[in-house]
Amino acid sequence: MQIKESSKEYDAVIVGSGAGGGMAAKVLAEAGLSIAIIEAGPYFDPADKDMKTQLRGTWESPRRGAGTLRSFGDFHAGLSGWEIPGEPYEALGDTEFAWWRTRMLGGRTNHWGRISLRFGPDDFHRKDLDGLGENWPISYDDIAPYYDKVDKLIGVFGTNENLPNDPDSFFLPPPKPRLHELYATEAGKKVGIPIIPGRLSMVTKKINKDRGVCFYCNQCARSCAVYADFSAGSCLIFPAMKSRGQVDLFTNCMAREVITDDTGKATAVSYISKDDRQEYEIKGKVIVLAASAVETARLLMNSSAPGQTNGLGNGSGTLGRYLHDSTGCGTSAFIPALMDREMYNEDGVGGMHIYAPWWGKGKKLDFPRGYHLEIYGGMGMPSYGFGGNLTKIQEMLGHKVGGYGNPMLKEVKAMYGATVGIAARGESVALYDNYCTTHPSKVDQWGIPTMQFHYKWTDNERKQAKHAQESIREILTAMGGELFEPEVPSYENDHGLLAPGAIIHEVGTTRMMDDPKQGVCDRNSRLHEVPNVYVADAGVFTSQADKNPTWTIMALAWRAADHIISERKKLNI
Repeated sequence: MQIKESSKEYDAVIVGSGAGGGMAAKVLAEAGLSIAIIEAGPYFDPADKDMKTQLRGTWESPRRGAGTLRSFGDFHAGLSGWEIPGEPYEALGDTEFAWWRTRMLGGRTNHWGRISLRFGPDDFHRKDLDGLGENWPISYDDIAPYYDKVDKLIGVFGTNENLPNDPDSFFLPPPKPRLHELYATEAGKKVGIPIIPGRLSMVTKKINKDRGVCFYCNQCARSCAVYADFSAGSCLIFPAMKSRGQVDLFTNCMAREVITDDTGKATAVSYISKDDRQEYEIKGKVIVLAASAVETARLLMNSSAPGQTNGLGNGSGTLGRYLHDSTGCGTSAFIPALMDREMYNEDGVGGMHIYAPWWGKGKKLDFPRGYHLEIYGGMGMPSYGFGGNLTKIQEMLGHKVGGYGNPMLKEVKAMYGATVGIAARGESVALYDNYCTTHPSKVDQWGIPTMQFHYKWTDNERKQAKHAQESIREILTAMGGELFEPEVPSYENDHGLLAPGAIIHEVGTTRMMDDPKQGVCDRNSRLHEVPNVYVADAGVFTSQADKNPTWTIMALAWRAADHIISERKKLNI
């Protein structure tokens, strides 16, 4: 295949336009750099009337919202999903892994729940505390100034609680708890699990002229037309394009390889255009990889340099290793006290107004690390689907099971808003034997090697899940709830753990370590072996925490961008 080269050389080429790529683009563009952004999916702006799905009725969907084209329904903002035609992947042996991809401007930030949690001081040196995994080469104090800047730039609501490992912040006012959340908070007090206001990146107070304020339509998953929620496209890429730097977008382009010269320095990124299926190259003085932990690992595995034939920057042999995802499990209950309510608007933000940060520090437990609880429910605008365990609730209430017509609709209305779900999201321990790698011979429709995964949960995660399942049931029962699944799933069923990858928090494939024999990146997110290649996604995580990773991705990306600017001033890159 002939590769079409461009004579133009950018100051930086960024692969990926999500949280990390978007943040790097904004910081570098505001410093005056010329930037090319390569994105595998199409352009997207939720304010464009032809792309907007917010506030559209289910009846406007040709399939009434069924996820034929998008995994979470026709009006969900996130394109792509678990399976993409022509881009297969596989799990090795008896292992499993679910690989989510969001191909569009803004990447996964069009999909996520906007739960915006900082890691705490303990999360950067877990090995010191339990002897497992590795410590990060940086501390909370190194990243705290960047968390502060992200908070002020993006906006996150919450409350300062003075918790030891869930740091306070510059919070916007949180929305008031809804009725089911008041019930859950009181139930938490009864069983000794503190529940506090949530910490989500929806703007509840004006922060700048470019973004509107949340009007509580409960549809953040469709992406906000007034930019009140955080998505990288609307909150980072668009501002970058208005800054003093030059930003060129290359959408519908699958990055294929990092090109290097005879000295091992990166000079360009090659990509396949989805429009004409031809291969092109974009030259750059610095390359920033922010395609997601797995996609960035694949790109490096598909690249080489003199003396680096086992993948670019893989002298440690850890490229693709230490892949780990958040643990996830949960259940729900019917709360009789919440039924037969008068109908009123209870929409709120598109997510939880409250949550339970990990409360188990210092307690005698049979598993390492911790988890937090996310609480869902309420009487928001009905979405796709129908009923929500109608027949099960009829059984609980001793009603005749089934039905049709007006009597059934009357029952559905009486029960609406009376189901509450709680999900746990926890920290797993990074292991060398959990990894991703490229297939030795199989390629996808773009000619890029497909991915293989080898991932197993251990008893650490199973015991954590059992504890979480029991805690969730304690809260729901204290709310007066009737559990849909009274029994905790068995050990043989991993106590209800979802498959690795299912929480879409995968991290660790290009982890940062000071010792180049132990990790791919240094403490500044730069490849040990290629001084002008940086990683700005969750691949650099030495370990995950019991928090969602997006806030840390952006703080680290900002920190890496500052290092690029500093190195340019020193003429080192």
